[in-house]
Amino acid sequence: MAISLNVYLVTDGNGKEAVAFYKEVFNAEVLAIQTFGEGPSSPDHPIPPEAMDRIMHASLQIGGSVLMLSDTFPGMPHVIGNNISVTVNTDTPDEAKHIFNKLEDGGEVKMPIQETFWSPAYGMVTDKYGVQFQISCTPGQA
Repeated sequence: MAISLNVYLVTDGNGKEAVAFYKEVFNAEVLAIQTFGEGPSSPDHPIPPEAMDRIMHASLQIGGSVLMLSDTFPGMPHVIGNNISVTVNTDTPDEAKHIFNKLEDGGEVKMPIQETFWSPAYGMVTDKYGVQFQISCTPGQA
């Protein structure tokens, strides 16, 4: 079983600026950067024009750690203090589900753990202490 924890920041439309800033501050390597417009499209959930250039996901290698970041989707609230979460990456969907189920006990599920286009098991939960977690199975990357 391999597990890694990372910090995940949420910005309010200035994600590209934040990526450039943290890259310079920490002499970081940008591992990935994808806008909402570059993600898969669905006729049932079209991406509005104002979201196309916002960051859907970015990750930066800073020493032995990875800093992750995304912009809010237009219309979603951006609350300072609630814009940081802990990501938990596991090697297997079963381990991701196990951790998610433990964290949701007494907490609040924000997004049930499910298969997404980037992960066989991804979910968001705030635990009983008010800590926001994103649980993700990323085989070979935990």
